[in-house]
Amino acid sequence: QVQLVESGGGSVQAGGSLRLSCTASQYRSCMGWFRRAPGKEREGVARINGDTSAVYADSVNGRFTISRDSSKNILYLQMNSLKPDDTGSYYCAARLSGLNSCGLVSSSFNAWGQGTQVTVSS
Repeated sequence: QVQLVESGGGSVQAGGSLRLSCTASQYRSCMGWFRRAPGKEREGVARINGDTSAVYADSVNGRFTISRDSSKNILYLQMNSLKPDDTGSYYCAARLSGLNSCGLVSSSFNAWGQGTQVTVSS
C-alpha cells in the first residue's frame, strides 16, 4: 500500500493562487489530482505519468500545473487564476499494481488521500 497525505488547501479570493502538495510514502509513476465540489461527482483535475507526461481537465487547462519531485515523492498542483467553481475537496491519487492505464478517471487509481479543502470566494 501507499500512504498519501495532502496539504496546502485553504481559502482564497477569485483570481488568486494556491499550491497543493501530496506526500507519498513511496514512488508511483502514475499519480493524479481529483476534486469533489459540493453536491457533485468526483472529477479528475490532472494526472502525471512519470516526470512530464501530464493530462488536464478542460476546465483547468492553462490555469493549473501538475508536477512532482520524484526524489522526495511529492506531487504538486499549482493552481492559478482560481475561480469559485474550483471550490471543493481535492484528493491525491496513485495507481498501485494491478491497474494498467493512467487516465484522468477514478478507475485508473486505487490509492487515495484524505483530501484537502479549497474554497474560492468571488
